[in-house]
Amino acid sequence: MENAEKRIENRTEKTDKIRRTCDKRIVVLMVLLIVLGMITLFSATYYQRTASGDPFSAVKKQLVGVALGACACVLLSRVPYRLFRETKVMLALLGVSAVLLVLVIIPGIGVSINGSRRWLNLLGLSMQPSELAKYAMVIFMAGALDRRGEAIGSLFGGVVPLLIVPGVMFLLILEQPNLSTGGSILICALAMLFVAGLKKRHMALLTVCGLCVGAFYAWSAPYRRARLLSFRDPFAKMSDEGYQLSQSLIALGSGGLFGMGLGQGKQKFAYLPYPESDFIFAIVGEDFGLAGCTAVVLLFCAFVFAGLRVALSCRDRYGCLLASGITSMIG
Repeated sequence: MENAEKRIENRTEKTDKIRRTCDKRIVVLMVLLIVLGMITLFSATYYQRTASGDPFSAVKKQLVGVALGACACVLLSRVPYRLFRETKVMLALLGVSAVLLVLVIIPGIGVSINGSRRWLNLLGLSMQPSELAKYAMVIFMAGALDRRGEAIGSLFGGVVPLLIVPGVMFLLILEQPNLSTGGSILICALAMLFVAGLKKRHMALLTVCGLCVGAFYAWSAPYRRARLLSFRDPFAKMSDEGYQLSQSLIALGSGGLFGMGLGQGKQKFAYLPYPESDFIFAIVGEDFGLAGCTAVVLLFCAFVFAGLRVALSCRDRYGCLLASGITSMIG
């Protein structure tokens, strides 16, 4: 009996150790993406040393974010993920997200850049409340879908009520305005419904409705309509809405198959707008060519694949939904 009890205890300890072990594939892929991102960021910003006196200033600032993120990863890895299923925790996250989303659109509180009010300054650091809202929505949907179970077989009784929270977040984020982030929240919610077993006809109906809403919003304002249609011939409108797209295409085309070399690209020199953020992928193409662009895309695909493997290996429905939701949002 004593030997049997010891064997059971050893198995339990091994099982607990395995559960606490993080997925090494995800860590390796995350590190590779961060390193590649830092190298590209340096290439996109080193020339600004005349203004700051330090060619590594942008990289150092980003490393602060990486350090904070790493600390958050370590701390959250120690927290049982089922804690986020608790109603109090879920409602607290949703409440904080809603308050921040409202604050950011208030003039004088939210930081406005180029006509968009998407940032808040907290203790000298800027943050986008929509980023917190993304994962608050994932946690809410995972818990709600886990509790609903087979009820999602009913469109109006089980599915539509669940979309109220993502819908409200979408509308608040549109006020910033930020269609891409708002749209990603709806797309991720739809992906989680699919994982939870949403019927195909309901999936098709919701997809069509979402496309109609997106098309209406994009077409409803002349400037959004012009930007949407500029892809047909951006070089014909280089002095207006086609400028950014044209310069990014020039950067990608200049890189060819293997790129011009680290830091050798020319588009960042006052041609390509926001090379360190919005158009950093164009810098990847110019410096590292098609090979570099393909490597970045494949790394993200591998990251998504590894995340879905984690979701499939979860022993409970909530863990599967939570992992698939987080993976979908990053993807």
